[in-house]
Amino acid sequence: MKDILKNINKTFDHRVRLGIMSALVVNDAVDFSTLKELLGVTDGNLASHLKSLEKEEYITIEKQFIGRKPNTKYSVTKLGKQAFKKHINALEKLINKQ
Repeated sequence: MKDILKNINKTFDHRVRLGIMSALVVNDAVDFSTLKELLGVTDGNLASHLKSLEKEEYITIEKQFIGRKPNTKYSVTKLGKQAFKKHINALEKLINKQ
């Protein structure tokens, strides 16, 4: 049991971060508005969780303008994808042990 728990990543403990990573792992990139709508969170809440994931280098940010409107897209990094898969595998092992 202790071996399984060592692969649980505290960064993904919160449902919003888990949702962000789930969306990014299956998409090349997702913009801020889409993530906000998908997860049903406020701008500030989403921004703080994105910042946490960026700090860990699990996601990258690309800012651009579409016409005159700013657009921010997020993508998962190779490190982020590996860490997330390791976390999900640990959760699956934990569930299957019960």
